[in-house]
Amino acid sequence: MSNTIEIKVPDIGDFSEIPVIEVLVSTGDQVKEEQSLITLESDKATMEVPSPASGVIREMKLKLDDTVSEGDIVAILEVSDDVSDGGDKEGQKGEEQAGEENKKRVEQPSPKPHTADQSQVEQSSEEAKPEKPRQATSGTSGSDPSSIPYASPAIRRFARELGVDLSSVTGSGNKGRIVREDVSAFVKTVMSGGAGPASRGTAGLGFDFPKLPVVDYSRYGEFEKTPLSRIKKLSAGHLHRNWVSIPHVTQHDEADITDMEAFRKANTEEAIARGFKLTPLVFLIKATVAALKEFPQFNASLDGDGETLILKKYFNIGIAVNTPNGLVVPVIRNCERKGIMELAAELAQVSGRARESKLKPQDIQGGCFSISSLGGIGGTAFTPIINAPEVAILGVSRSRTMPVWDGSEFKPRLMLPLSLSYDHRVIDGAEAAYFVRYLSSRLEDLRRLTL
Repeated sequence: MSNTIEIKVPDIGDFSEIPVIEVLVSTGDQVKEEQSLITLESDKATMEVPSPASGVIREMKLKLDDTVSEGDIVAILEVSDDVSDGGDKEGQKGEEQAGEENKKRVEQPSPKPHTADQSQVEQSSEEAKPEKPRQATSGTSGSDPSSIPYASPAIRRFARELGVDLSSVTGSGNKGRIVREDVSAFVKTVMSGGAGPASRGTAGLGFDFPKLPVVDYSRYGEFEKTPLSRIKKLSAGHLHRNWVSIPHVTQHDEADITDMEAFRKANTEEAIARGFKLTPLVFLIKATVAALKEFPQFNASLDGDGETLILKKYFNIGIAVNTPNGLVVPVIRNCERKGIMELAAELAQVSGRARESKLKPQDIQGGCFSISSLGGIGGTAFTPIINAPEVAILGVSRSRTMPVWDGSEFKPRLMLPLSLSYDHRVIDGAEAAYFVRYLSSRLEDLRRLTL
C-alpha cells in the first residue's frame, strides 16, 4: 500500500503569481526528501520548492512559465507506508490516518474564494475565477458586474501598486482574463508615450512623453539582440515608477573616515579568523541607524493618502548587492540591536546568498532605508533612486586621500563621498543636509556611535 499527498507551494511572503522558471522533475520520477522540484523567481529572489518526503511523482501539476501563489498544488507524490509510518512530520499525510500535526502541514482545505492575498486555484492558474466584490473596485464605473475587470486579487493589487486603471487594460488570458504581463505591457505603453490614460502615480502631473524613435540599427553596422535578465526586467518598472513619481533631490557631502579606517584595519584579522570580512559598509550601517534615530522622518513611508507619514520604530537596512543577474537589495533586520562584528557576519551571509540567487522573499522585505555602495568600483558621486516606499537612500562612492586644512596646515585625510537622495515631498533640503552631516560625524568619531 501507499499514500499520496499533495505538495503545495509554501509560505512565500507577500508575493503571488510568481513565475515557475525551472521544473526539475517529471511525472514518474523517483524523488528523495528535500529534493528540489521547481524553482520560483519573484522580483528580487529565487526559491526552490522541495519534496516533503521520498516517493514517486504520480502527477506533475505545473509546467515552465506557469505562475503560482502560496497553497497552489505543485505535484501529487506517492509515499510508501513505511516512510509515512516512520514519523515524517514535515509534510506527509496518510489517506485516512495522518496525525493532526501532519494535517496542518500537508492536508489543506479545498480552495477558498479569492482573498486580497491569494488567488484561487481550480484546474490551472489561467482558469482562476476573478473576485466578485460587492462594490465596484478601482477602475470600474459602477456596480454592474459586467463592468468589473476580469482579474484576480493579486493582479488587482499589482495594478494598484503601479497606479493602473484595469478598466483600460485588455486581458490576454483565458476568456479575456487580465494577467500580470498585460498590466506590465500597459505601463510600458503609457511610459513610452503610447495610447492610454495616465496612471494614478502620474495623473495630473502634466507628463506628455514623446514616443521612442524606431531605429533600423542594421543601417549603421552589425548588431545583436540580448534579452535583459529576469531581475532587470522586473526591476525596470519599479525603478521607472519611483523615478517618475517621486521628486528626487540629492544632497552630497564628505566624511573624514581616516580614524575609522585605521580602526577597521586594526580589527581585520579578528574578523577573518571568525570567517568574514570587516568592511566599511558595516560602519555605515551603524552610523545610518544613529542618524535615523535622530531624524525619524527619514525612517518613514508616505501613506497612500499622500498626507500622512508612517514613522517606523524598527531599523531594517537594505543593502544593494551587485549580482551576475542584476542588482538586488536584501534587508538586514534590527540593526540597532547588533554590534559591528555581528553586522559584518550577517552582511557576508546575505550578500553570498544574493550572488548565488538564493534569497528568499522575506530577505528583501521590510526595509526602512537603503544603502548603495559603489566604493569598490570607483566614482566621486551619483544619484541613487529611492526604493519606494522608503523616502531616502544613501549612495557611497570610493574614498580617497585628500589634503584637508586643519586651521594651521594641510594634512592628508581619507575622505568618503556620500550622496543622499530623498523624497522632497517628505524631507526638506535643510533636513537632508543635517542628516548627512550627523551621519558623517558618527563616522568621523566612532565613539559617538555608542552614545
